[in-house]
Amino acid sequence: MPIQLLAFFFLFFCLPATFFFLFKGPSPANIKRKKKNELVAPLTTTLPKSYPLIGSYPELIANYDRRIQWLSDVVLISPANTYVLHRSLGQRAVVTGNPAVVQHILKNHFPVYQKGQAFRETLTDFLGNGIFNTDGETWKLQRQIASHVFNTRSLRKFVEQVVDTELNDRLIPILATAAAQNQVLDFQDILQRFAFDNICKIAFGFDPEYLSPSLGQSKFAQAFDDATEISSRRASHLHPLIWKIRKLLDIGSEKRLRLAISEVREFATNIVRDKKRQLTEGASLESADMLSRFLSSGHSDEEFVTDIVISFILAGKDTTSAALTWFFWLLSKHPEVRKKIVNEASEKSEAQVYDEVKDMVYTQAALSESMRLYPPVPMDSKEVTADDVLPDGTAVKKGMRVLYHVYAMGRMEKLWGSDWAEYKPERWLEREGSGEDSEKWRYVARDPFSYPVFQAGPRICLGKEMAYLQMKRVVGAILTRFTVVPAMLEGMEPQFVAFLTSKMKGGFPVKIHSLA
Repeated sequence: MPIQLLAFFFLFFCLPATFFFLFKGPSPANIKRKKKNELVAPLTTTLPKSYPLIGSYPELIANYDRRIQWLSDVVLISPANTYVLHRSLGQRAVVTGNPAVVQHILKNHFPVYQKGQAFRETLTDFLGNGIFNTDGETWKLQRQIASHVFNTRSLRKFVEQVVDTELNDRLIPILATAAAQNQVLDFQDILQRFAFDNICKIAFGFDPEYLSPSLGQSKFAQAFDDATEISSRRASHLHPLIWKIRKLLDIGSEKRLRLAISEVREFATNIVRDKKRQLTEGASLESADMLSRFLSSGHSDEEFVTDIVISFILAGKDTTSAALTWFFWLLSKHPEVRKKIVNEASEKSEAQVYDEVKDMVYTQAALSESMRLYPPVPMDSKEVTADDVLPDGTAVKKGMRVLYHVYAMGRMEKLWGSDWAEYKPERWLEREGSGEDSEKWRYVARDPFSYPVFQAGPRICLGKEMAYLQMKRVVGAILTRFTVVPAMLEGMEPQFVAFLTSKMKGGFPVKIHSLA
């Protein structure tokens, strides 16, 4: 114990001086990358140095604002695309972009690679025992009950009622007003509001009306964003003791996190209580939402169900909106893709809404290609529960973390070819038939272990099809009515950042041009 205390004293009090002498700041290449988010070959050309006690922490901190890109560069230049990152006090973590390793940890050896204690400890204050922060029977239970929301009947209802209502009554009018008044909108914020209303309606039977003409600020939404970011930042500390001491003393970021979580939990708890009241008063379960199913299955503990609500808000609000934000950015640079999507949406406009959206194969290809380059969840990690050897020969010990780097995998020439840097929806399509039918396309999904945007194996995203349907409906509805034009300074490009899910730093300012 005295040795551990001495080491912590060094890390907590002497580290600033260590940083000054070892690593004075980011290199010019790093500064350039922070200003421009270009699709280029790795800027980091050497593997990180490791120092006694602090490992590669100086380089990790120096590249913190572009840590996704930096770790991606490290993975891309590593043998077998797997790297063992040395952290403080002898801790090690494996970062990989190797599809064989991804399959190993997400499927073949699934029981050995779990969320783990360290992950849960970091996020429990925020997510509690929700589905994204649990393992074992608790995870299985939530997944089994939630799966009922994603059957064909529910998906059709979601697209034809929930999404369409939100589109026609709220989103389209707001965009039309912005076009008429030449307003600048933060499109990232608009899409988050849209996705938030949708997930609350389909999962909880509750309409928060966050997307409204006033676009007023919400204490809950701000608190949710703060809780997501601060909880994510906990993992970047040199040692968990740092944030734990801050939490104990209720100071700095941990005080802000406590206040943010209090606001989030109050909001989510009120949703649970209202639903309990509705069920007590005899609300019909014929077309029950997910929350009703949980409460009616005998799992009515308020804290546990509140955890579930928070996790599904995170999944529904932030991932879909992140995917759409980067999609519309890429589309602004590729008018030829936009034109093909508009043609497809126009051709299928006479079909039933669900069938129309389901058959928009080119639009799905364009969305998949966008998420290859800008995945909503750019990295995910698992904890090793027993000593193991990865397919590329890397030995891992119990307690280590293995991170698979989705962002890096989307930039691998060996997976996507020499044109990997091009935004090319056609790489997801194959022609059907021959002769007169040769213009008809078929969407071809990629191996989920080479493209783990929706995870893979037993924990593959339950909402994958729902997300595609929602995004395709939104894209078709917007592009057949408007052009979305970025309103950034000339030469400026957005910065990709991530806190649990990815975002466009500072928002996505746009102007809306009506096609009418």
